[in-house]
Amino acid sequence: MRKVNASDVVAASRFNKFHLVVFLWCVYAIAFDGFDIAMYGIGLPLMMADFGLTPVEAGSIGSYVLVGMMAGAFICGPLADTIGRKKVLAICMFLFSVFTFLSGLAPNATVFTVMRVIAGIGMGGLMPNVIALMTEYSPKKNRALIVATMYCGYSVGGILAALIGMSVMQDVGWRLLYWLGIIPLFTLPLFLKKFPESLSYYILRGQGDKLADILNRVHPGGNYKETDDYEYASAKENAKGFPVKKLFIHHRALSTFAFCLAVFSCLLMIYGLNTWLPKIMQESGYALSSSLSFSLVLGVGQIGGSLLGGYFIDRVGHRKVLISMYLLSAVCFIALSFTSNILLLYVLIALGGACTAGTQNLSNPYIYEFYPKEVRATGVGFAVGVGRIGAIAAPILIGFLLASSLAPQNAFIMFAVPSLLGALAFTLVREKYGSFDQLETLQDQRAG
Repeated sequence: MRKVNASDVVAASRFNKFHLVVFLWCVYAIAFDGFDIAMYGIGLPLMMADFGLTPVEAGSIGSYVLVGMMAGAFICGPLADTIGRKKVLAICMFLFSVFTFLSGLAPNATVFTVMRVIAGIGMGGLMPNVIALMTEYSPKKNRALIVATMYCGYSVGGILAALIGMSVMQDVGWRLLYWLGIIPLFTLPLFLKKFPESLSYYILRGQGDKLADILNRVHPGGNYKETDDYEYASAKENAKGFPVKKLFIHHRALSTFAFCLAVFSCLLMIYGLNTWLPKIMQESGYALSSSLSFSLVLGVGQIGGSLLGGYFIDRVGHRKVLISMYLLSAVCFIALSFTSNILLLYVLIALGGACTAGTQNLSNPYIYEFYPKEVRATGVGFAVGVGRIGAIAAPILIGFLLASSLAPQNAFIMFAVPSLLGALAFTLVREKYGSFDQLETLQDQRAG
């Protein structure tokens, strides 16, 4: 009986049609996550007028939704390691789609908030599982760039929300953005048919036929069989115990704390910008359509940061790139608080997008690969779940700043603090205790 390490086979593979199918579905799912996050900030000026909300009330609603997202990250990460990531992703897409649509039908702010919190549970569980599946099915050689490119779907979703808002929102209202959230519900049956389950799910259940089918598509010519030994015994042994506990044993506690701090810092900036950027620019004297254009530029910057950062990570490593991006974001946000030149504002906001959402996109596969295979979704889910505290705090903090006598544009300077905290966090990661795959020899053998 041949012994096969399924993860090593995928990691040493070359990108082909199978990888592309996984990639496109992950892009599709994460695009709606980005669309959802951006549309709240884009529709906020009109929604505030419709519901008669103050800045503090609007910020509170945004934070309540993020509580749902935090719950989704905590619940769905460990759940995915138990019942399968594909099933959890399907549940998340259903919750997000149905309750986002219902949010657009809400007659008042209270009903809107309840619908959004439930939708937030789906969104919160979606992110760590998409990251885990895309990372699991990516060739090791270009993994950082592939995952970063996949995560550009998040920014594409935000860009689409901005374009729709700029084109039709003033004529048809803010609710249209939420009605479009129903689209994933209609594509869910096709997703269930075409998308693969995680390798770890099949290994723990001894489903050699499923594993052989996937591996033969990942590596045509490998001639993998149902009767091969896919290291079932070691996988079951490693899966024993409480998943979250494994994030803090074997010298991983400090790194787990560092990951949580880094994600906290980055999500505070991401959700602060996505929620309040159009309103900040409107309060600074720009028309609604012009203020929405800044959200468009923010999304373009996020894509650029993800792609360029992924390119450098594959050459010099995650930590150097991530620390550099956090430090650059601190400089960027300080400059944003003091400039009034329109061209420079666009450049700085694009850089802000690159160094916030772009940085988070690149952090996720780094966190995923740090942990043992059996708890990787749990590790990402835990870091993102704790990090959601920053996302929850951001709308309220910016809301209070805008309600004060502070000049609106000066609110940007507060983002320099989490930028520096994020850089500090990644200096604390103890890479020598991580479970990063060491597959260079296997790749050299496959290339030969």
